[in-house]
Amino acid sequence: MIINDATRLFIENHLHDDIRQLALKKIPADVDKLLALSQIEARQTLSKKVPSWAENQNLIFPKHLSIEQCSSELTAKYKTTIVEKIISAKETHCDAPLQADTNRLSTTFVDLTGGLGIDSYFLSENFQNAYYVENQKELCDLAENNFYVLGRKINVINSDAESFLEKYSCNSCDSWSKKQELHSCNSCDSWCLIFVDPARRDVFNRKMVSLRDCSPDVVELQQKMLEVAEHVLIKASPMLDISLICNELKNIKEIHVVSVKNECKEILIMLERGFSGRIKIVCVNLMQNIIPGQDEFCCLEDDEKNAAPVCADTIKKYLYEPNSSLMKAGVFKLVSQYYKIDKLHINSHLYTSDNLIHDFPGRVFEIVGFAPFNKKVRKDLLQDVNEASVATRNFPMSANDLRKNLGLRENDENFVFGTTLTGEKRIVILCKRI
Repeated sequence: MIINDATRLFIENHLHDDIRQLALKKIPADVDKLLALSQIEARQTLSKKVPSWAENQNLIFPKHLSIEQCSSELTAKYKTTIVEKIISAKETHCDAPLQADTNRLSTTFVDLTGGLGIDSYFLSENFQNAYYVENQKELCDLAENNFYVLGRKINVINSDAESFLEKYSCNSCDSWSKKQELHSCNSCDSWCLIFVDPARRDVFNRKMVSLRDCSPDVVELQQKMLEVAEHVLIKASPMLDISLICNELKNIKEIHVVSVKNECKEILIMLERGFSGRIKIVCVNLMQNIIPGQDEFCCLEDDEKNAAPVCADTIKKYLYEPNSSLMKAGVFKLVSQYYKIDKLHINSHLYTSDNLIHDFPGRVFEIVGFAPFNKKVRKDLLQDVNEASVATRNFPMSANDLRKNLGLRENDENFVFGTTLTGEKRIVILCKRI
């Protein structure tokens, strides 16, 4: 895809225009209108997801679907922190430093589902050899251009994941020597990492409920991937059930539940060849930058099942709401035990304490007051409150219905929670964000 100078200038001059209004305007004849509109729309979307790419005028972007489905810059960078720990662990267990002998360790990374190339680009910086595999020729052509512009040497291969693995999955030295275009190291042992982001919708645009329903089928391919790679990192939809993932995949070493600004974005599953220990669960909520330990909670599988929470007999000074990653991981009892805070109800997933927990992974509030949920709650608790952000946890009403019931306008100066205490007591809590 080539963008002529007139089209490129038009894109630059109208980058912040309303795309729908721009489509109705007359555009100079030397401007490729459809191309210009698609590039402007792509850059507007990427300005929030991948700002460093959106700002680069020499990059070219594909159709909207690939832009929608790509990783954000923040989540892609988070993946690199996971991989860096793997490489660091490999160096620690090696007899000599990696820098002293680059052939001691596998240094090949393969992205089996290249797409826009965001994950390929950020993950590849940790490896000597990187391969982007994509079955859509258009995306391959754009990736070659973009990787060149970005100064990153990544081999682009137009193939589907299954065919690629079939062609390059032989571990014999004879076979490897015949395929010099792709190699792991001189000893032909294995690749270091395979990354795969299976498509999460079928041809009818229906959401998938199992990894087996995604494409490529990583459940079917897991054994073959681990035959040729020491580690496999799978990006899965945040809608998938973690217990189902654990039933479908073997050799899971870590599961990372990743949220951005308290919105669960993806589940990352790290497989390790031969691993059979307890799975590490990492819940992380990313904000503007990746800071080690930032709003992070770690545990092992079965820790939640064996946890002993304390249920509150009264509301105390502070209220805690876990972030979306912890909610997705379902570590509700463990949060109570680990932070020594009382759970309001076994099913409420809100907590209270008299001592402030500064490093709690979620929202923390100071409680102003609370009252039973009845006809007098407006007078007893909210007489001077006309605006509040309303939420419900284990409550017979939705947040919107409770807001209407209480006659409150939306505002985040005050916070109101409708919830249930032990003993099935429905209450409303008024609080301020800390």
